[in-house]
Amino acid sequence: MGSFYDFSVLDGEGRTQPLADWQGQVLLVVNVASQCGFTPQYAGLEALQRRFAGRGFSVLAFPCNQFGGQEPGSNAEIAEFCRSRFDVSFPLFAKIDVNGDAADPAYVWLKAQQPGLLGSEAIKWNFTKFLIGRDGQVLRRYAPQTEPEAIADDIQSLLDAA
Repeated sequence: MGSFYDFSVLDGEGRTQPLADWQGQVLLVVNVASQCGFTPQYAGLEALQRRFAGRGFSVLAFPCNQFGGQEPGSNAEIAEFCRSRFDVSFPLFAKIDVNGDAADPAYVWLKAQQPGLLGSEAIKWNFTKFLIGRDGQVLRRYAPQTEPEAIADDIQSLLDAA
């Protein structure tokens, strides 16, 4: 696969969703969880979505239960939590694995394109973030503790370059 847009994933209702639907946009791809110490970052992710959506940007959130069992709910329960607690407007996809033999192919690709600390490809925890350029290429990987607002300047630069 040549770009992030070459993949399809399942949406929150279990329907196939081509990532090409976001082709030409700047994306922030995040593995999320509802019962994590980083869960309050949903507010910051939504702030980025509202600030930049009109300029060709979107957060894409992928719930994952691989880290401490912190995303135990169903896709419907996760969506309700995110809407009622954080008023999220960005897409929430079906729960996936980001590591291991059952890792979603889009995440296998993301990790290979932008390894983490010391070249490790594994996702270490919830709220690891990948910044994708308009061409579908991974530009940067951010650690879970990186607050969404700290990424705003990078997003702004990409949007200004277009």
